[in-house]
Amino acid sequence: MATENNTFAISIASWFIPIDILKISCAITAIILALFCLSIIVYERTCHTVPMILVTNSYLSQLIYAIDVLAISIFTLENDLKERKLNNRLCIFSGSLSYSITMIQMYSYLLQAVYRYLVIVYPSRLMWQSSRLQASFIGLTWCCGLVYFIVLIVTDQIKYLPDDQICQMPLRLSFLTIFNALYIYIFPLSVIMIIYLKMILYVKEMGKRITPVNILSRAQRELRMIHRIVSIVLFLVILGLPYVLFILMSFFNSAPKYHFRIAYVFIIVSLVFMMIALCQVAEPLKIFIKKVYRRRVVQVGPTVT
Repeated sequence: MATENNTFAISIASWFIPIDILKISCAITAIILALFCLSIIVYERTCHTVPMILVTNSYLSQLIYAIDVLAISIFTLENDLKERKLNNRLCIFSGSLSYSITMIQMYSYLLQAVYRYLVIVYPSRLMWQSSRLQASFIGLTWCCGLVYFIVLIVTDQIKYLPDDQICQMPLRLSFLTIFNALYIYIFPLSVIMIIYLKMILYVKEMGKRITPVNILSRAQRELRMIHRIVSIVLFLVILGLPYVLFILMSFFNSAPKYHFRIAYVFIIVSLVFMMIALCQVAEPLKIFIKKVYRRRVVQVGPTVT
């Protein structure tokens, strides 16, 4: 893999620096939120459950992604401030990592949906719900992400794009571009939607049959959780629409000049909201935060009075 260490002067647009600062600010905020939530999960015993293992996996992948985009944004800002073209190995590393960790992130939501489905549809298959099996699935997704990362590095797929001051896979009509879309986004999202639709039909059938109230209420609760997972993923897809649009435009060689700069603004801003939205799936985490907040309100109340 070759990298260019030669420096060349370039001109920059007036909106580059403010956008770079916004991306860095959002990445730092996302990192703080992820560390805050992960520390609670480690500290609070009610969070030590199998569903929370899967949520922790999502938070961990998002934390690594936030750190990665922070490094990417700092690299972009530094080059913009110095008005230069400069490529290095860290840029290639960060660009490759962004693809592999995005894959792990998307599949972490898929694992959550699959677990909720197994709990309701196959409640007697306890082995399928065990922490050991879920940890194995998590390990498998991380191994796939690592292999994907190595493949990107070895095959030199990540290129330095001086207009965007970023190292990414150039957008064009190619097998790898289509494979990325299918492997990273379309497949996990499609399976999550199929699980959600099957759960809706299954819970409706349970309502028609004579079903104990506690089993039906649990199924409805798990369905709500899958609905929240679907909402999170769809929210991520909506904010990623500019990136999807630029991919489609690149097939006809009509993508705008600074497409990655524009797309990454939406992607990095979405990270902050994703950290917050993930609490809706992590019920014990949400309950703990509410409990601490109410306790502080009670303590502050008499003092103010």
